[in-house]
Amino acid sequence: MPEGDTIFRAARALQKAMGGKVITAFRSEFPKVNRIDEDEPFKGREMTLVQARGKHLLMHLSGGLILRTHMRMAGSWHIYRHGEKWQRSQFRERICIENADFLAVAFDVNEAELIKEEVIERSIVSKLGPDLLGEAFDEAEVLGLMRKQPDAPICDVVLDQRVMAGAGNVYKSELLFLAKVHPLTAVRDIIDAKLQEIIASSREHLVNNVTHASGARITTGRADPNARTWVYGRAAEPCRECGAPIASASVGRHVRRTYWCPRCQKRS
Repeated sequence: MPEGDTIFRAARALQKAMGGKVITAFRSEFPKVNRIDEDEPFKGREMTLVQARGKHLLMHLSGGLILRTHMRMAGSWHIYRHGEKWQRSQFRERICIENADFLAVAFDVNEAELIKEEVIERSIVSKLGPDLLGEAFDEAEVLGLMRKQPDAPICDVVLDQRVMAGAGNVYKSELLFLAKVHPLTAVRDIIDAKLQEIIASSREHLVNNVTHASGARITTGRADPNARTWVYGRAAEPCRECGAPIASASVGRHVRRTYWCPRCQKRS
């Protein structure tokens, strides 16, 4: 599933190509997106702003409408010039938005809705915790939200978008390794200073990865494609710090694949 940094970069690219420009054509496979109080809610409107909120992408339109999409496991937005060859099959197109210069195409997106601007804060977006890439990110608020789930394993809490929005499965494993915390440790068993370390590291790594020129997700600081992560995707390979084989299992409330070093991240 795309994580917050991926969505942030997508929003930035879409803003550059579509922001401030009038929509000349629109099509969608989502019936509820194709109309809202009128038959043609898109054509002729200006796309005023494209922004990321956690893992949600919000396209603001003139007249007070917002198109919200979520990539889920396989979705992505592509930008093409008119006549340019698409990198994916047209059969995988779910939404296509055109202006005079570009086409923005959503492939394999299975969640989309059109929302009136005045009710956006009563939508699913309102349930998100502080955005790790937001200018007003509040570490103290995140700590308080973590403490409201004392019995939950930290691997679930890091992924909970109601606690902090933007971190996904890759970052979960990487951040807990950096903090030397076992993924199944209950929140109540982690001191505030360690939780604050995880929160600060979450923001630091997402911010670093949206400013990295290559767009690659790197947590080790190494550009080598074979050395970009500490533990994620490295089951049975030696830990980069102690040499112990990396463990891997599907754990937590959502049974997500998790990686950790059994020596560096001992369970208390």
